[in-house]
Amino acid sequence: MFEVLSLGTTLFIGLGVLLGIIVGAIPGLTATMLIALSLPFTFSMDPIPAISMLVGMYVGGVSGSLITAIILRMPGTPASVITTLDGYPMAQRGEAGKALALAIWASFFGGLISWVFLVLLSEPLSRMAVRFSKFDYFALVAMALLLIVFLSKGNMLRGLISGALGILAATPGSDPISGSFRFTFGIQWLENGFPLLAVLIGLFAGNQILQEVQGLAKDATDRPSTDARMSLDPRTLLRHWINILRSSVLGTWIGVLPGVGANVGSAFAYSVARSFSRKPDDFGKGSEEGLIASESANNATVGGALVPLVALGIPGSVVDAILLGGLVIHGVQPGPFLFRNDPGMVYAIFNAAFLGNVIMLLAMLVLTRHIAKIAMVPKAYLLPPLVIMCVVGTFAISNTWSTVFVMLLFSFVGFGLERSGYALAPFVIGFILAPLAEENLRSATMFTDGAIMPLLLTPVPIAVIIISTVMFVLNRRFS
Repeated sequence: MFEVLSLGTTLFIGLGVLLGIIVGAIPGLTATMLIALSLPFTFSMDPIPAISMLVGMYVGGVSGSLITAIILRMPGTPASVITTLDGYPMAQRGEAGKALALAIWASFFGGLISWVFLVLLSEPLSRMAVRFSKFDYFALVAMALLLIVFLSKGNMLRGLISGALGILAATPGSDPISGSFRFTFGIQWLENGFPLLAVLIGLFAGNQILQEVQGLAKDATDRPSTDARMSLDPRTLLRHWINILRSSVLGTWIGVLPGVGANVGSAFAYSVARSFSRKPDDFGKGSEEGLIASESANNATVGGALVPLVALGIPGSVVDAILLGGLVIHGVQPGPFLFRNDPGMVYAIFNAAFLGNVIMLLAMLVLTRHIAKIAMVPKAYLLPPLVIMCVVGTFAISNTWSTVFVMLLFSFVGFGLERSGYALAPFVIGFILAPLAEENLRSATMFTDGAIMPLLLTPVPIAVIIISTVMFVLNRRFS
């Protein structure tokens, strides 16, 4: 039961966290890829240190991407897409060190709060999540889609147009119900739709490279600040404790819902934080509240996603699906009987999640300043390696050049949108959530012969309508 606290297991957790941070900070590489590639190397290991190391990679991978998201506006993973909205503007105005420190501590507290939920409420929370009907899931996703307007930086029409374009980009591929192909125009590589990671790399990394190329002739002082000294007044964190707690709880609950992910949790908490903020106009321009909300929530989804995995054997995310495979490979069957048949593994996962967050905090405080120095390299020398990383990271998704083409395509899409004054966040949220909304709504109506009245008569959708209305009113009041 306490094997996870041994020196050897702790070292494996530390190794996993460090690898996760490094891989997470590289645009195009994700914790999913790292864990999938590392899984074969755990075959000869004992189950507890093996799974503990993989959990450490999970924690480090989600946290590490904040470094390049803030310094270079290139999120290493989708989990830090929303972090770029306020982290990068803070770096541009010379507050890179403060932004990094805020994000790291917010990540730690988010992970810690979700760990408390994981330990104390895993069974009740997971039981509640699996009871949700398809209509309930659709209502939650639809609410997140409505929150696009809260990410539009004050211009609701432009935000809705950007979100609609994101939804449109999500339509090519196979129909989620019938399996038939739509809007593929006979192009074979479009049969699976546009790969999410390739789209995100293009919208943020590729787009940013194009903008940097355009500005190469500008003075070198135009680069974002690289003063990444970790100096932070504790009173700053205390001032945001409500935001940290609220965002962490929201991230945990979003993480419990299977298949939703850290990127959705981050966007949802960001929208809620903006709705309750006294300075909503600062969001997207370097708001501490927005940065803290994003990083608290995306790290909290890690603990939340582990809840259904441990309690019911249902993976809460793609990473958890790989962890589920790792448990099965090592002879462990997750689910309701895991607490009775193998309590040692349960406590190993709990303790690995806790130690992973502690090690992440220490490692990030020590190493981030050195990693952030890559921003000191002149653009002319920095951009070619970044282009190579984007191409290699995108190619590694499916080992085909079509994903590289998608990345290049959306690099120009992102560049064009921002040049025209349209925010990227609504586009991303629309692209991510549209398939979930469609699949759940169509699946639900199949059981009701096309009737949608249950959507208006069940508790969860009613609560969603009330919450959305309140948040809309609050947003209009403070806009």
